[in-house]
Amino acid sequence: MSKPAAPLKGRAARLARLMPSTGPSTAARTPFVLLVVLLLGGGLITLLLLNSALNEGSFRLSELKRDTTELTDEQQALQRDVDSRSQPDALEKRARELGMVPGGSPAFLNPDGTVRGKPTEATAPPPSPSPSPTPSPSASPDPDAPAAGPSAPGASAGPSGSPSPSGSVSTTTPDPSAAPAAENSPPPTSPGR
Repeated sequence: MSKPAAPLKGRAARLARLMPSTGPSTAARTPFVLLVVLLLGGGLITLLLLNSALNEGSFRLSELKRDTTELTDEQQALQRDVDSRSQPDALEKRARELGMVPGGSPAFLNPDGTVRGKPTEATAPPPSPSPSPTPSPSASPDPDAPAAGPSAPGASAGPSGSPSPSGSVSTTTPDPSAAPAAENSPPPTSPGR
């Protein structure tokens, strides 16, 4: 009888090798499954953090683009202002408002110290004669009546010397004695030059 039991042992051993046992293999799979779950969870969390960082960067980028557009518009408006104020006719108008006059013919110094050309002094053009106010037909010929002039109410000139809205004409001219004598004073120099 020992002979038939031996082949069963062999068959049982082969079957035992083919069929997995439940005890030790389940314990060996648990760390692997946990490792896979942790890797997938970590990957998803990393992807979520990366996505939120990219969204934050895109919001910051759109805000910076908007700020750049606003600053570009402001820079262009300021450049238009500078361009309009640096046109020759605008410069001439502002210079005349400050009491400046066009210069005379210039003289140049040669490298050897000789003067080339004949300098002339800049003179202000004679003021244009302003038309005298004509009396209105309703004005009385009485010589004791006050004359309509710059001292009359409503007849004052604006800050630019233009006539007031009432239609009167200002007869004020710049006082040459009030202007400082800049011709005799040397031009200011900066230190180090």
